[in-house]
Parts: sequence; structure tokens; C-alpha cells
Amino acid sequence: MTVIERFLKYVSFDTQSDESTGVTPSTSKQMVFARYLQSELEALGLEDISLDENGYLFATLPSNVDYEIPTIGFIAHMDTSPDMSGENVRPRIVHAYDGNDIPLCQEEGIILSPTQFPELLDHVGEDLIVTDGHTLLGADDKAGIAEIVGAVAYLKEHPEIKHGRIRIGFNPDEEIGLGAHHFDVEKFGCKWAYTMDGGEVGELEFENFNAAAAKVHVKGRNVHPGYAKNKMINSLLVANEFINMLPANETPATTEGYEGFYHLIGAEGEIEHTLLSYIIRDHDREKFESRKVFMQTCAEKINRKYGEGTVTVELKDQYYNMREQVEPLMHIIDIAFAAMQEAGVEPKVKAIRGGTDGAQLSFKGLPCPNIFAGGLNFHGRYEFIPVQSIGKAMNVIVKIAELTAKRYA
Repeated sequence: MTVIERFLKYVSFDTQSDESTGVTPSTSKQMVFARYLQSELEALGLEDISLDENGYLFATLPSNVDYEIPTIGFIAHMDTSPDMSGENVRPRIVHAYDGNDIPLCQEEGIILSPTQFPELLDHVGEDLIVTDGHTLLGADDKAGIAEIVGAVAYLKEHPEIKHGRIRIGFNPDEEIGLGAHHFDVEKFGCKWAYTMDGGEVGELEFENFNAAAAKVHVKGRNVHPGYAKNKMINSLLVANEFINMLPANETPATTEGYEGFYHLIGAEGEIEHTLLSYIIRDHDREKFESRKVFMQTCAEKINRKYGEGTVTVELKDQYYNMREQVEPLMHIIDIAFAAMQEAGVEPKVKAIRGGTDGAQLSFKGLPCPNIFAGGLNFHGRYEFIPVQSIGKAMNVIVKIAELTAKRYA
């Protein structure tokens, strides 16, 4: 089975995660996919294959050399985003893309166009795997899984390529921020690992956002509107005051690169109570902490105006910038950088404007930078991935294994 055939098979599994269930994996359909992958790894002849009750699937490709090489790992997540359905995915391949609009669903006018997605033009002449416009594709992160399994199969077929012990890890629930929560780092047993969960070809990332979630509760006071003067406190209007106190130029739509933001992701309310849901992001730890303090300061100002307890802010840290964990071990970045070059890929070292399981794993003792998987426009109907990008990512994994062995020869 080729790596593309694997990918097309994998996206046929609906593995959408769900943050509301409170169990791991958050959806039983992820376990269905995990069991399929388990059978595939068994058929490949891998060792130490284990699938636990939480949906974490581990396996080992044994070393084929007689000298000591650190055990390294490759990790990808099995779930797809709750943002759009992953059921009945119908992929098709657009061969030798010509740079024009791609009709995903002609009848409904769903078009993948370089006018809206100029990155398409970087892949003219390549073969693009697209959706039918009614689901996401699932390249995030089933491309990563296909690339890892494909690389391991290739290494088994080519014993002349020397490598150490390689561990594979496939986990659930990355898309709801829980992928690393039950990941047994000690059982995985690696010196370091790489998540295959990046986007465009060449991406190599060891910096990510520091992240927190904020729940802003606004308490109002309801009085008959005909007699409300100096009595009513409309929580919806007070919530709007709070929103306007945060910098308008520090949102996802107005920032890039290393610029952090406050992101209002939900609002629901009535006169007596309104709930605002935010996420807070910044690469710089000091600025990140300052953002959280600023939200509390805004609440205090409103409370001085309307009364203590009108606004309360609940903050919960989600993950931190992995750079402080990876930077002391920069040889793991050097190996990946060189592997890309040997695979004919131009490395693009950049900071993630988001997070990966690798961030949490790095703070659990498993340094874990992120490498491209090749997909673009994740989490929606316009997601696509070039066939050639999948092949390049698979080759990078093979080269990392080979170069790690050479480094310790």
C-alpha cells in the first residue's frame, strides 16, 4: 500500500473529537480508527504494539544496528476538528493543478479558488487532494499518520538504511487541547520526538504560543424597563464595555508573526447574566502573563463603576511555549533541518501561531518540535493537500531516522 493509498483510507474514518463529552477519547469513533491502525501496524510486523483504554496507540520499529542510538519518536493525532464534519469524506485528486479555480461542488457553487487562497498557486503542476465541499479533508492530522506509517514501512523494506529504535505514537483529542493529557511519556520511552502536524512543506517549528482560556462572567440586575432608571444593570451592555476595553488591534484578524492577541470565541447572555469566552495567546511569557493581568484590571475598573462582583474573570492556562524546553537540545532541530535539506525540502523555521501536542509533551519531559505534514486550509471544506507534499514529509521522517543513526555511529 502506498502512502497516498494509506491517507485516502484513513480519511474514510470519521474521527471528529468533541470537547463536551468529558471522556477520553472524547468520541468512540476515534477508537474505531485506532483499532484499525493497530491491525495495520501488526501487519507491518512492528513490535511493542499497545492500545490503551484512552485511545493511545504506541508501537516500535526495532533498531537495525548494533551500537547505541537514542530512541526517537514520531507522533500524530487521530482526531479531526469539531469545526466541521469529518463524516463521509469524499476526497478526489486534481491531477497537475493548472492554477485555476477548482470546483468542489459545482451544483452548490463551492469553489476552491486562488483568489481566496493564493497558496494554491505555490502548487501549480502538483496533484492536489481536495474535498467535495461538504466536509473537511482530515489531512490534519491523518496526513501525519500516513507519513509516519509510510516511513516505517519504507524503513522495513530497506534494511540498508541504518536506524535506531523508533517509537510511533498516535493519540486522540488533539483538536480539543487534550491530546497530551493521558500520553504516557515514560511508557513511550524516547529521548525526543517529532509531531508530524505542521502545514506547508518545509515548516519546522519549536516555538508556539503560551495559551490560556478566559471565562468572563457579567452579572446584571433586571428591573421593569419602564422604571429602570438608575436601577437596571444590563449585563449585555456591560459585557460590551468589557469587550471594548481590550485593544482592538490585538485580535487574530489584526496580528501576525510573534504578535499576541485576545480572541473572543463566544458570547451568550441576557439582561441578568452574560458569559464571554476568550482565548489569550502570546509567544513571550512575560507578555502572556501581562495579558492575563490586564483582563483582571479591566474587570476591576468595571466593578468600581457598577459594584463589586459585576464582572469576574476565570483564567486557565492551557499550554506554554515549548521553546524553553527544546532550546537546550538544539541538535534535535539541527537533525530535522539537515533531514529536510537531504530530502530536497527547503526548511522554514517559524513560530507556530497556535499549539500542538508537542508543546505539552515538551513540558512533560519529551522535547517534541513540530514538522510539516503538508496540508493547508485546515478545519474546513477548503482543506487540501498536495500528493507530492505527503511524499516529501515521509522522506523527511526516513532521513531523520538515518541521520540520527549516523550522528551516534
